[in-house]
Amino acid sequence: MKGYVISGIQQMGIGVVNLEEAWDWYINQFGMDCRVFEEEAEAKLMLPYTGGESRRRHAVLALNLQSGGGFEIWQYKGRDPVTKKEPVQIGDLGILACKMKTIDIQKTLSSFGDKGLSVPAATLKDPSGKMTFFMKDLYGNLFQIVEATDWFRNEKKMTGGSYGAVIGVSDIEKSKSVYSDILGYDDVVYDTTGIFPDLAALAGGESQCRRVLLRRSIPFAGPFSKVLGNSEIELISTGKPGKKTYENRFWGDPGFIHLCYDMRGMDELKNFCESKGFPFTVDSKKSHEGNSFDMGEAAGHFSYIEDPDGTLIEFVETHKIPLLKKLGLYLNLRKRDPNKSLPDWMLSTLRFSRVKS
Repeated sequence: MKGYVISGIQQMGIGVVNLEEAWDWYINQFGMDCRVFEEEAEAKLMLPYTGGESRRRHAVLALNLQSGGGFEIWQYKGRDPVTKKEPVQIGDLGILACKMKTIDIQKTLSSFGDKGLSVPAATLKDPSGKMTFFMKDLYGNLFQIVEATDWFRNEKKMTGGSYGAVIGVSDIEKSKSVYSDILGYDDVVYDTTGIFPDLAALAGGESQCRRVLLRRSIPFAGPFSKVLGNSEIELISTGKPGKKTYENRFWGDPGFIHLCYDMRGMDELKNFCESKGFPFTVDSKKSHEGNSFDMGEAAGHFSYIEDPDGTLIEFVETHKIPLLKKLGLYLNLRKRDPNKSLPDWMLSTLRFSRVKS
């Protein structure tokens, strides 16, 4: 697509106040137990979003090998993170909720209820007629649970990983330039305006809004497409000026800090984004003069664009990941066909990086 290849959602970035506590919760509830990398270092290249200063942070990229995107769990070190003054609500601009995939929506709801988590009494229908429910993590971040049919491994977990996002926007048609044209979510599942029962329990959910659910007509391709799987983006607009979820706060502060895609062909992507009016705001390739950006146990290039309301979309071109770290075995992706998925056995070696809660 446009000379570059997207493999799927690599991760949802989640800023937290306590990484160990948060990761333990995400392992227990969402099965995010495969550590791709963990690093404590300076975030030197995100100056436009960190007050013009490099900031020390501790970050983990964790996957659920049943299928789906991972989480990049991110905690400031040496700076007190700034939490939201009030809960994110329908009408705000930014990532409102992370979608999570499940095989069986009713069993998942019952399982979470049995654990004593705060979940609704019953699932509700979204505008397409599919059953869904929303829940919060221990920090108040909102997650939407939806059924999916594409799976990589059967690990008998209630959910897979990230299946997309619900994103608040001011103008849906302008936002499609990013989500449809650049990211490829060109299939409109529904486009409807009203007051919706499945949003009613959420802050601001009693307001009238326009909802557009987008999926891709062309499946993701590339090295990690099998394990990352399909995804969807829902754009929501109330037609009124809303506050940004990161207004007066830094990238990395608590909440959903970005949505990240694994991809190949960074130069082609850069050119296409510029042609659509969305230039890179951060570009590690430019900063490192073509060399890989070292992420400790992994390496690659990364870049960011902003959607029309300033929501951050990250792209990562992975060059190296650990397969069997204890044996010093790493995979060099630059020597492989960017359109082909890695073989199942190779992707499955990520299970050896599994971490227990």
